[in-house]
Amino acid sequence: MQNEISGFDASPHSEVQAAFAAVAAGEMHDLPFVHPHMPVSVTPFTLFEGQWIGCVITPWMLSLLIFPGPQQCWVRRNVGERIGLRLPYGEMTFTVGEMPALAQYLSCSLMSPLARELRAEQGASLAHDCLKMALSLPVSESVSRRALLTRLKDARHA
Repeated sequence: MQNEISGFDASPHSEVQAAFAAVAAGEMHDLPFVHPHMPVSVTPFTLFEGQWIGCVITPWMLSLLIFPGPQQCWVRRNVGERIGLRLPYGEMTFTVGEMPALAQYLSCSLMSPLARELRAEQGASLAHDCLKMALSLPVSESVSRRALLTRLKDARHA
């Protein structure tokens, strides 16, 4: 077994889509908690601090995923190990996962199981929104967006 995980030179979008679609069609297909009408949908992956980050929605879950980026090399970890990472959104806990087609990756569960009333297009939109939110700076509750924008506008006119 290799002790290091080499990074993806390009976005792992296609590999992630294929791997999770195979799981959905195989071992997860007839389980009672899967959403029967939710297809696998993967957001485009983006580089963040040298790592690929994206979101996947499957018939059984919605998760934020991180893969090693170009010229990155991760130390192999124990599957199931938990790692706290700080993203612009805040501190999030990721779990080490592994699939033969993907090697190791980090996964943060955002929803599991999926709400039955969630439609496929809503699921894909939710995955995109979750990725955007994870990479967005939080807004402090003490300063509203309106107050922040008003102050910026006032500063420009000073």
